[in-house]
Amino acid sequence: METSLGTTPVGSTPEAEKDTELQEHEKILSSDFLSMDQITDLLKENVDGIQEKMGTFLNFRHLQTCLKEGILLDYYVSGFLWAKGMEFSITQYSKFMTLLDMLLHNLRTLHMSLEDSIKWLGEVMAEIGPTRSQKNEEQNVFNIEQANAIIDYLKISLFQHYRLYEFLFFSTREEIVIGTEQVIEVVKTSVHPFPEPLIEGISFDIHSTFIEPPSTSDMEMKGLDQEQGPEHSQSESDTSDMDPLVGFTIEDVKSVLAQVTEDILKGIQTEINEKLQIQEEAFNTRIEKLKKA
Repeated sequence: METSLGTTPVGSTPEAEKDTELQEHEKILSSDFLSMDQITDLLKENVDGIQEKMGTFLNFRHLQTCLKEGILLDYYVSGFLWAKGMEFSITQYSKFMTLLDMLLHNLRTLHMSLEDSIKWLGEVMAEIGPTRSQKNEEQNVFNIEQANAIIDYLKISLFQHYRLYEFLFFSTREEIVIGTEQVIEVVKTSVHPFPEPLIEGISFDIHSTFIEPPSTSDMEMKGLDQEQGPEHSQSESDTSDMDPLVGFTIEDVKSVLAQVTEDILKGIQTEINEKLQIQEEAFNTRIEKLKKA
């Protein structure tokens, strides 16, 4: 008489295997992402306070310059605020935030695809969500309505933008350094090893007249000017005092002005006639087209 060999190991029963499997699944979210004290502390804050303390809890020190830290902080803060709107208990807060962290952990370290993450979420929700088994009713964290709401939230928050999070973790980005360099030139003097402070500065005219010694070339030019000064100044004064209209009568001035005015008017009249001719030709062309039509 043959006996069929079952898959149950020696010394174990199907019920024992089921209990072992349940214990393994319960360990999935056993490590809390946020402690009970941290969650209680966050619930006392407003939106800005939650964002600030969440960044401190996550040890994000470069939020102003690191795009990755800013995106991750927004991911966790948005999830916490959504859970706050659902009025979760402290335990539910802990499991939900751990669930958010584990989903990113699977993507970042295990390189889980979108399909694998959805399957993993289904397995986890089957353990921490509602179940028909009365034996494990005390282990359930969320009811049916809350479990469905969590799945819907993850659809629009993580799964809908899954490719963007993959790009965040696995794509290298060039670091763009934005800065400017200014070169300031200072006057180097032979008397002092360092320039004078700006607060002691004076205008260039005063400095060149009373402080800076004149150069040799300037002294020579000044001597030549003094030698030629009387004659040169006398000739300039004579030229400036001379009337430019000396030798012309009023009739001569009128004649010149009339000739200049006539030349200007002729040029203007010629330009006006040319423009009128062009417009006349354009109107004639339009009239011919209207007649043909």
